Amino acid sequence: MTEKRTVHEYPGNPARPMARILEVEEYSPAFDAGFEPGCIVTAVNGHPLRDMIDWQWYSDGYEVELSYIDLDGDEGTVVLEREEGESWGITFDGAIFDGIRVCRNACMFCFMRMLPKESRDTLMLRDDDWRLSFLQGNFTTLTNLSEEDADEIIERHVSPLRVSLHCISPEVRSKMIGRHADHGVRMMEKLLAGGIELYMQIVLLPGVNDGAELMKTLAWAYLHEGIANVGIVPLGFTKHQTAFDKSFNDREAALEVVEAVEAFQKHAMAERGCAWVYLADEFYSNAYPDDLLDHLPPAEHYGAFDMFEDGIGIIRSFVDDWQQQGQAVSQLAQVLEDEDVRVYYVFGEAMRETFTPLVEASPLKGLLIPLYVKNEFFGGNVDVTGLLSGVDVARAIRGVSAHDYVVLPRVMFNSDMITLDDMTVDDIRDTAGMPVTVVSCNAYEFLPEIRELVEGY
Repeated sequence: MTEKRTVHEYPGNPARPMARILEVEEYSPAFDAGFEPGCIVTAVNGHPLRDMIDWQWYSDGYEVELSYIDLDGDEGTVVLEREEGESWGITFDGAIFDGIRVCRNACMFCFMRMLPKESRDTLMLRDDDWRLSFLQGNFTTLTNLSEEDADEIIERHVSPLRVSLHCISPEVRSKMIGRHADHGVRMMEKLLAGGIELYMQIVLLPGVNDGAELMKTLAWAYLHEGIANVGIVPLGFTKHQTAFDKSFNDREAALEVVEAVEAFQKHAMAERGCAWVYLADEFYSNAYPDDLLDHLPPAEHYGAFDMFEDGIGIIRSFVDDWQQQGQAVSQLAQVLEDEDVRVYYVFGEAMRETFTPLVEASPLKGLLIPLYVKNEFFGGNVDVTGLLSGVDVARAIRGVSAHDYVVLPRVMFNSDMITLDDMTVDDIRDTAGMPVTVVSCNAYEFLPEIRELVEGY
């Protein structure tokens, strides 16, 4: 490295974006130049390095000049060269280097405003950053997007972006989102005109943006060919608020939405060859509580399952996966019978209409027992497995016989294996006084995992 000088303000200059290096690939150009984990890249070819989009844009070539701060706090620049197809060899610690852009809206349905006051800071961060929309699939409203941002997105063709639409009438958008709502629509139209593809989301609130407003919103979106698809999810609310006491959890309300959207889906299928607008699984499970599996859309309805992370198509995928594991189901049933044990699999209450009929119709009836846990931690209408807390699970499994097994779905935990209420697997075990094991949420994985657990592998 060359041209070093001490940076006395390091590391506390918030106005200066700094990209910290997490890993350096051995024998790569960065390795050969002396970069190490912990070094900071501040600029690429003289441009401040604000995020991974900048990195991908400015480092796209065979030669690059990096400005850096080394482990001693010394600043310098160095030129790296690489061969065709070779990586620079740098992995950064995160995707945003100049601070995440926070939300400036006042959305009436904001879930983070409904969290318990003692929730950790990372859960309370209300980001609204278009860069995370592209890099990580987060939804953004575009209400804090500047004209310069939009121009940069179009110039670099940063596409697709995931955008929160919710509704289109100005008065309804203002009510739902706040005073910056119209700016978001202007930015959507500018990006669409510039050739940027958008994936839209609608959070549906009863009596606010459903009914005629929903049809108006879908009609507006359908006229913009750059809107690749629209996902509709129901309002979720906790007990830690007073604004909401209902969503689309009752059969009649959910069925009304399903039938209204189905008419739009049929039109899109005939004209575009895809459903285009997709409903979250909750609408189907609430509309058909007694015979969900008979009314669930087929796998081809969901295409490439692009909205899986938004709760759209998860049940269909789970059902299909389970039904393809006939041999594994029979093998596990035989093992449980031979060992004379039962296995309790923890789910959120939302899975009741899905898993109960599947297991009841299989050789695992009475052997693999679903344990549906009521979400007291959040309350309200929160009932999905991924939002279960450790304290609720520990309470629910206390009555299980020590002779049997309890398995927890991995989706309950973050990448550090911590629940939303900051409990570890050991914490749940100690609180419940019952051994627990974490397994996959996919049948092709959790069936053999449970078998290995029982057989003692």
